[in-house]
Amino acid sequence: MLGEILMTGGVVVLLFLGWQLWFNNLVSTTQQASVADELSQEWAESTPTASPDPTVARDPGPPAVTAAPAADTAFANLIVPRLGADFKRPIAEGIGTSVLDNTKLGMGHYPETQLPGELGNFALASHRSAYGGAFHNIHQLVVGDSIWVETADGWYKYIYRSMEYVRSSGVGVILPVPQQPGAAPTESLITLTTCNPFYSSAERIIAYGVFDTWYPRADGPPAEIATIATVS
Repeated sequence: MLGEILMTGGVVVLLFLGWQLWFNNLVSTTQQASVADELSQEWAESTPTASPDPTVARDPGPPAVTAAPAADTAFANLIVPRLGADFKRPIAEGIGTSVLDNTKLGMGHYPETQLPGELGNFALASHRSAYGGAFHNIHQLVVGDSIWVETADGWYKYIYRSMEYVRSSGVGVILPVPQQPGAAPTESLITLTTCNPFYSSAERIIAYGVFDTWYPRADGPPAEIATIATVS
């Protein structure tokens, strides 16, 4: 009888934890999407957009680099079509619990790394399966996929290039040139970091992308992400 009670209690606990995780992710995903839309709307209202001729190629010039944001403050959005047609999450400054375990944020920028469009490594962290689990399906990225970063200045396009698995202590992935201490960067990169495997922090799964181009806000959102980038 005691054994049956313990087994039943164990099942109840597991079901509760599963429900809690699911509910936490549901609430976090909704709130984070809302915050991202609010940022997009705020930026759109502060910078009127033009309607350039799509048949005329335009050189956007060097990418604008935003000033270093305040800690725990959302300053950008991450848009990754491969992770969902409506995947847009806010990026805040910092990778502490005040950001990663925040139902309204959930994704953070490593403060010691570069900013969007800047030469070097723009590195981000998020949970795999909690607080929105922004990088839950990071393993589904395909070489050539677009990874977009939106800021007040515009949209920065990176191209997914490769994936790597490292120990949880593998901080070399966020160096200006990943895994090459002391090397001077020659390109602008984005690095997405999260835990691996699912529901474990035994190691890290890392996705790398390389900067392709950028679209100034005044010219309007790029066609590839116009639907999600435009907030009605």
